[in-house]
Amino acid sequence: MLKKIKAEKLEVIVLKNRASLGQTAAKMVSGKIKQLLLTKPVINMIFAAAPSQNEFLDALVSDGDIEWQKINAFHMDEYLGLPRAAPQLFSSFLKRMLFERVPFASVNYIDGNAANYKAECERYALLLKNNPVDIVCMGIGENTHIAFNDPHMANFHDPEMVKRVQLDHACRQQQVNDGCFETLDTVPEYALTLTIPALVAAADIFCMVPGANKAEAVKYTLHEPVSERYPSTILKTHHNAILFVDADSFSRI
Repeated sequence: MLKKIKAEKLEVIVLKNRASLGQTAAKMVSGKIKQLLLTKPVINMIFAAAPSQNEFLDALVSDGDIEWQKINAFHMDEYLGLPRAAPQLFSSFLKRMLFERVPFASVNYIDGNAANYKAECERYALLLKNNPVDIVCMGIGENTHIAFNDPHMANFHDPEMVKRVQLDHACRQQQVNDGCFETLDTVPEYALTLTIPALVAAADIFCMVPGANKAEAVKYTLHEPVSERYPSTILKTHHNAILFVDADSFSRI
């Protein structure tokens, strides 16, 4: 660990590199899981799907002491219209990296191919209402989005828990930059996402943001006032959120 700082209520932990970030975050998330399961028979967790989460997810799966069979898993967004089982789907990513590697009590997928996306939003929102979220494991996009709440779609007081959104250019370009798609025109324009109120309702938020390509987003998150122009700034108001960054993503601070 290089240092710890605070940005309003948000605790920021600066690590040397991606590997140490992933290991440190996984250790802290594991500790929180074990703490909660001392008093709760089951807990509910939301996971992000992005290359920025790779080291964290690998380290978390490697923890042999987590009682996965007492955890209900959810994910936070999904593209609309990609073929079922397309490798770019966030459900496909999380299957590879997490959901098929450990025995969860349940895994609850957002269906980006549902015949009626409004009904799918309502279905998933009801799941979240019936299973209040204990832990969110997330990242921050290059444009400071959280889930797929891009600046032009972000609403800190959104009345919905899950909604359809149009992705902005920066968000879609990030998917190319991350190597998930070859060209911009192959990135879907629309997705379903958990809204910001649905995410920040969690008791604990762990946010993993490594890499030089996230340096601007980290700078805006920590230095800009809390506003929907920079959606990730909402983390500074949460009572129990931790942001993990590495030397590269912290380089503009």
